[in-house]
Amino acid sequence: MVLLGERVTSRRWGVRATVLVAALVALVAVVVLSIAFGSNRLPVGSVWHALFSYSGTFEDVVIRDDRLPRTLLGLAVGVGLGLAGALLQAITRNPVADPGLLGINHGAAVAIVLGGAVFSVTSPEQLVWFAFLGALAGTVLVTVIGGSVSPLRLVLAGVAVQAVFVGINQGMQMINTHSLDQMRYWLVGSLVNRNLGSLAGLLPFFLAALVIAGVLARPLNAVALGDDSARGLGANPVLTRAVGMIAVGLLSATATAACGPIAFVGLMIPHVVRALVGQDERWVLPLSALLGPVLLLGCDVLGRLLGGNGEIQVGLMTDVVGGVAFVIVARRLKAVRR
Repeated sequence: MVLLGERVTSRRWGVRATVLVAALVALVAVVVLSIAFGSNRLPVGSVWHALFSYSGTFEDVVIRDDRLPRTLLGLAVGVGLGLAGALLQAITRNPVADPGLLGINHGAAVAIVLGGAVFSVTSPEQLVWFAFLGALAGTVLVTVIGGSVSPLRLVLAGVAVQAVFVGINQGMQMINTHSLDQMRYWLVGSLVNRNLGSLAGLLPFFLAALVIAGVLARPLNAVALGDDSARGLGANPVLTRAVGMIAVGLLSATATAACGPIAFVGLMIPHVVRALVGQDERWVLPLSALLGPVLLLGCDVLGRLLGGNGEIQVGLMTDVVGGVAFVIVARRLKAVRR
């Protein structure tokens, strides 16, 4: 029996290590594709030259000034959304929890629009505070209305809250079209025309949330066993959930302030990760952070390829892909209950 247990444990570690390596390889591959593919497809050699032997050629300028900032932003936002989804699902013990699906990202978007329209705030490092308050308001509303026990009630509450936030955004645009015209692209969810300066201003909030998420991995494993068991293992369930929701709010606010509300990344990635490595949050959280940008950048590249002379914004692409994934997840949950 001991040998069998050791063999199972060894096999589990082998599978997890394989998934980790595969995730790193996929991340590197999608980063290269994101830099190389666009309206003009550039060979990998041009990418290497622009990054390490910059000489001011047209290809160098396109890569360094446009595609590299866009790719780095996609990396950061993908990490944030994947990690926020994994945290939210672990905290609520609800498999369909996602910051975009439950209206948290749209709450952040409403606050950002109000900050720009009412207070004339434009810098990302200032807007992130509005986004955090909006994300927090969305979280409280969805939790109060839907609770965290029933996946169906949570989704219905999220859809209702999201519809209200979308209506407020559209109403603000109709009232003040001049000042909010520049935000229309942003509200779709886009990585276009972003710069590294904006990303640098958001990094402190992003890094703080990453540290909090890393600290919470073990307590979340304990909370998954139930509150009484968690207390017996030395974890504080109430504090763990509260701190976790702060991390979710920071990650959602940072991602939304950077590129607008993007849904479904936080829903899909944790499901894929748990199917591959199990329920241990010490593996689920970092792997969700690795695979989040793989999905986001992959959708961004796909949108460029399918858009012809233009491109389809990444927020629209994740909605299409995520809608299909949500149907699959819902059918799996229904099959499990039977």
